[in-house]
Amino acid sequence: MTAQTDSPFPESGGGWVVVVPVKPAAHGKSRLDVPGADRIALARAIALDTIAAAAACELVERVVVVTDDGSIPLNATDTPRLRFVPEGDAGGLDAAIAVGMAASTERMPRAALLGDLPALRPSHLAEALRAAASLPRAVVADAEGTGSTLVTASRGVSWESAFGDGSFARHVALGCVALAIPDASTLRRDVDTVEQLRAAVALGAGPRTTAVLGGAARTR
Repeated sequence: MTAQTDSPFPESGGGWVVVVPVKPAAHGKSRLDVPGADRIALARAIALDTIAAAAACELVERVVVVTDDGSIPLNATDTPRLRFVPEGDAGGLDAAIAVGMAASTERMPRAALLGDLPALRPSHLAEALRAAASLPRAVVADAEGTGSTLVTASRGVSWESAFGDGSFARHVALGCVALAIPDASTLRRDVDTVEQLRAAVALGAGPRTTAVLGGAARTR
């Protein structure tokens, strides 16, 4: 694992810290069986496209990637403003996110972003972060309306999350305000199945995902 993992990074210009948890690709996206595409390479490509889009967002000061997949930092050397933190024995999505939040500071607004948004556009993430800026906690629903793709907490607000199946209702119960993000937003299009990948490709998947797929025809 590369880069600063020993101490929190200092408070800086007041932008957002975005934590992206990424499972080791060998264990992730087990339902993403695309004929002709290597599942492990595809899982990594999806994560890398998500990370790059988050880092390119004008409101994001730092992206903290929580992962034990050593290939992720090795293949993200061209992406700025990244910090990699090992997941270690955290166990589970919320625990991994908590590791990333512990490497951050409550003096900055923070967000947890799922690492499976291959079509994510930086401008769509910025739109959600602007909407969340005045709220203590906020959440963005996935395309199905039952899961969550983004959860936020403002400066000084302690972190809580409850990702997993049906997480949108749990996040609302935790006090997150549901952001009115358009249905067509790439921020809502997470990918676990071939059908969801097809929808993401239709929106315009990132370059790494597209390269692994060899074009949208691979998802048909």
